Amino acid sequence: MPRGPSRRTKAVVLARTKLSEQDLILTLLCESGMQERAVAKGARKPGGRLASRVELFCESDLLIARGRTLGIVSEAALVEAHARLRGDVARVSAASTIVEIARLTCYEDVGDPFLYPILSRALRACEEAADQPHLDLTVAAYAFKALSHGGWRPELRSCIACGDEAVSFFSSTSGGLLCPSCEKDVEGACELSATEVSWLRALISMTFDELLHAPVDSELAVLLVSLAHSWCAVHLDARLRAFEFMLSL
Repeated sequence: MPRGPSRRTKAVVLARTKLSEQDLILTLLCESGMQERAVAKGARKPGGRLASRVELFCESDLLIARGRTLGIVSEAALVEAHARLRGDVARVSAASTIVEIARLTCYEDVGDPFLYPILSRALRACEEAADQPHLDLTVAAYAFKALSHGGWRPELRSCIACGDEAVSFFSSTSGGLLCPSCEKDVEGACELSATEVSWLRALISMTFDELLHAPVDSELAVLLVSLAHSWCAVHLDARLRAFEFMLSL
């Protein structure tokens, strides 16, 4: 990211923290793939010039001035509001889970151009999903895609312990799929059918467009998103409150 008195960047709003009666601290995923925290003065003021442009999930073109400790948002132009997420508990919950994962997989002063476009596409997929199973697929796919890119890719081709290709169990703590023999030594491994194993692989290999049009039942979708939650909780070493809320709906 260019350095100077001020800089312009596109960014997705990942989180908002109250700073004062009228101000917010924004946690942003910038177009460069860096995470940044910046103050949006007056963003809590009804009718303020920044209020509608720095809502959660918004993609905005920001001019950020350098402050003493945090940047200061001096201008904001809305690029994509993701308006179809508003007012729908299921869509808001799915999008909240996605930005929670995004916040934990991007870092200050470490750019990664993969992160911004996949987050933007996942938020649009939450708007486009026809039903709850496809919302679950979207969240599960984003979780596995983002973590796989970051270095936490599950072993889904063969048993992670012995290499046997006849796999039918999944363990987040072990790092992926297990054969029936090796599963006996792993506590809490989840038994999967051949179809479920194929779907787990598809979450990483298929595009969001393909996933949104794929036929899937609610039971399978719940299983996949539950496995995604387990994978994220173990490898990000964090309690994922938005993810937990989504699973409770």
